[in-house]
Amino acid sequence: MSELVFAPVPQRVRFSGASFTLSPGLLAINAPAAYELFFTARQLQQAVEAEAGVHLDIVAGNPAPEQARITLNIAARASRHPQGYDLAIDGSGVHIVASAPAGIFYGVQTLRQLLMQAGRDLPGLRISDWPDFPNRGVLLDISRDRVPSMKTLYGLIDLLASLKINQFQLYTEHAFAYRSHPLVWEKASPMTGEEILALDAYCRERFIELVPNQNTFGHMTRWLIHEPYAHLAEAPEGWTAPWGQRYDEPFTLTPTDESLALVRDLLDELLPHFRSRQVNVNADETFDLGQGASKERVAKEGVGRVYLDFLMKIYREVKARGRAMQFWGDIIVQHPDLVPELPRDAIALEWGYEAHHPFDAHGATFAASGIPFYVCPGTSSWRTLAGRTDNALGNLRSAAENGLKHGAVGYLITDWGDEGHMQPLPVSYLGFLAGAAESWHHEAARELDLPAALDRFVFRDDAGVMGRLAYDLGNVYQLLDPNSFNSSLLFNIFIQDADALAQTGVGPGNGFSREQCNQVLAAIQAIMEPLSQARMQRPDADLIQREFHWVAGMLWHACRRIAWVNSRRAGQEDAALRRTLAQEMDGLIAAYRELWHARSRPGGFGDSVARLEKLRAEYAVA
Repeated sequence: MSELVFAPVPQRVRFSGASFTLSPGLLAINAPAAYELFFTARQLQQAVEAEAGVHLDIVAGNPAPEQARITLNIAARASRHPQGYDLAIDGSGVHIVASAPAGIFYGVQTLRQLLMQAGRDLPGLRISDWPDFPNRGVLLDISRDRVPSMKTLYGLIDLLASLKINQFQLYTEHAFAYRSHPLVWEKASPMTGEEILALDAYCRERFIELVPNQNTFGHMTRWLIHEPYAHLAEAPEGWTAPWGQRYDEPFTLTPTDESLALVRDLLDELLPHFRSRQVNVNADETFDLGQGASKERVAKEGVGRVYLDFLMKIYREVKARGRAMQFWGDIIVQHPDLVPELPRDAIALEWGYEAHHPFDAHGATFAASGIPFYVCPGTSSWRTLAGRTDNALGNLRSAAENGLKHGAVGYLITDWGDEGHMQPLPVSYLGFLAGAAESWHHEAARELDLPAALDRFVFRDDAGVMGRLAYDLGNVYQLLDPNSFNSSLLFNIFIQDADALAQTGVGPGNGFSREQCNQVLAAIQAIMEPLSQARMQRPDADLIQREFHWVAGMLWHACRRIAWVNSRRAGQEDAALRRTLAQEMDGLIAAYRELWHARSRPGGFGDSVARLEKLRAEYAVA
């Protein structure tokens, strides 16, 4: 049975050599409150029918052994962890035992994966399983133009639940339909209160906590650009980033009582839609603090103190509403002398998205101060189109290793949408699966055959094509300048002006030769060649194929754009190539429009596609 794959990998698996063949009978819920397991039982019932062709009737209680094929048992102190379970298959049937409903649900997810591979003839085994991290979450950015449809969100929740993820957040700046602030979200196709209530209920059935999320300090541009809110900006005329770049739009709320009044208003309307007793107020990257309205105060007290004082005011508002505050730890960790002042019931979110991010050092800072914290790696999908596979795996693995080392209470996989959220959702599946595996059983995740697991449990590809294709396409970034920070070079040349690129060159040094670009083109072609052979057993199989075809087309276009830029830089523009690029971009824009609307709402599309339309305009220049 060594060919069996589980993702996440269980803590302990022992095969007995026996087997059990499923046949019609009963699926019994033996629990003090059977209703708590009804959804789980129905999910398992459907899996048995789909994968084994066998129907099981669901009953509550403890029927005769000869009638029950599968039993779901809740027993006090049955598992060493509240989310743990034991799964046993022997000659008498299938038995899942746990001390809480969540453990039964996770046992059923493992059994579903077994059914996908073994069908009705199940191997005899004993699995004892529990998670390394009690909180295993995913954060999805819905504020960089792309807001998913409810159908997309429901499908994503189903996938994440099957991977034993138990928290979910929608990163929000302006994408919730606040009744008093329609000016901010009117073009965004935001999440409504009714939709949040529906999503919360959907998550709850699948043992996922939907954690409210609203930025309350930095990243408030979408609010501050509007006249009614402009006076709340720290630097209304613009600011300079730590890396030297100048930004002309406001970014951070100035830390005043009037800004706090806006935060109160947002919390009062948003929080009642969620069952969770937590809220992520974000408060990250307040780069312009001290560059405007609070300049004198920062000069006197220090930027760390001014930041912490406003964060504490937000904390007290959250606390008054019966919630625990999550916040990004990137600012406060720069002031380690202030970290001990944080309240012990606030949760710091230690984030970083490069494989070499210092989770070890930062985790030690929070641990030494007794502050509960999550480690928060990323999928590395954003600003790449195809992802950065090796970086993602290194980042996800380091977060788990150092989170466990320093006692992190959670692990949050982030999936961002910087620069127009161009990457299709399936590009992030690799990071979701790898992160789920790391957060459940870190020690075994390194040995997981990730392409095979993607094929079996995510893409459901009987041909075994998509997992390897997604993995390898996500490593194309390595072929040209693999060290682009938080991005890939092949994406960056889309968002940089052609004239500027012609002045500075593309990538390190003086750029890349046509031969180098041709090598990348050949690699992309070889990776994509098997795509038509994929046999995905998913209703969106055709859409996924078209999404990856578009991604490859964009990468292909990027390589040819490098050649065009280099010809301009040499003073001998390749006019024929420019015309070809214009025609290609017309097709890529048309495909992008179709693919966007297949999974996402219309709001934000115009802002996102404008980046590609700008490229098209460049190619039109004679």
